[in-house]
Amino acid sequence: MASVSAKLVKELRDRTGLGMMECKKALVEADGNVEAAIDEMRKSSGMKAAKKAGRTAADGVVAVRVADDNSYGIIVEVNSETDFAARDEGFLGFVGKVADAAFAAKSDDVAALMAGELEAAREALVQKIGENIGLRRISIVEGELVGAYVHSNSRIATLVSLKGASVEVAKDVAMHVAAVNPQVVSQSDMPEAVIAKEKEIILAQPDMASKPAAIAEKMVVGRINKFLAENSLVEQAFVKNPELTVGAMVKAAGGEVASFSRLEVGDGIEVEQLDFAAEVAAQLNNK
Repeated sequence: MASVSAKLVKELRDRTGLGMMECKKALVEADGNVEAAIDEMRKSSGMKAAKKAGRTAADGVVAVRVADDNSYGIIVEVNSETDFAARDEGFLGFVGKVADAAFAAKSDDVAALMAGELEAAREALVQKIGENIGLRRISIVEGELVGAYVHSNSRIATLVSLKGASVEVAKDVAMHVAAVNPQVVSQSDMPEAVIAKEKEIILAQPDMASKPAAIAEKMVVGRINKFLAENSLVEQAFVKNPELTVGAMVKAAGGEVASFSRLEVGDGIEVEQLDFAAEVAAQLNNK
């Protein structure tokens, strides 16, 4: 069995809300793998699923560009080390240039886009601001009608492609995607591996052990259907009118949802967090 760091225990505790010793035990049994520990804790305690994407742990902004004819749009995520740098005028100007270049190239190839002038501009900005800065990812959505939404803090941006309806409806759906964060457009889009893992977790929960096989199977089907509905865009209650699903709202406007993309700054990136005392101690030890 592996030993685990206090940092990993804290991360698991923050993500699950469970006790320190329980988190440490789960991590030891999972050989320090946080995601595996979460799965096992869900099986043993019925704990609700933690977001697998991880907590947002990096700064920066997202930016969007949409074609005048709404045939396609792009989102770029550019990261900095601190929120202070993310508000710098030079940094925001660089983000604008990156977004314009990605839109013009209609490409999500980060390495190709950052070759040449943009890389030189990035290096100059790093020297000026004193922080590491980088283009992390680009997302492109194409279709009959593409709408976008950027949250007021410029940390979440979405693109939605509709068949039919209107730009206003596409923007409303994009806002919903930003707020609710669905995984897929419809149930049929959910990967079989995700469904299989969810079923495994449900079957391992304590309340399933004493149930006859037929009843347990019905319970599994019900919980899987609930999971799919909660994570499928067209079946979610529309944030602006919860009496309608997103799918029903779009259909009433004469359209259907084709695809979407959602980028959130720092999603899945982990950075070490030191408390003040630890930071001071580290500085003293380095002297």
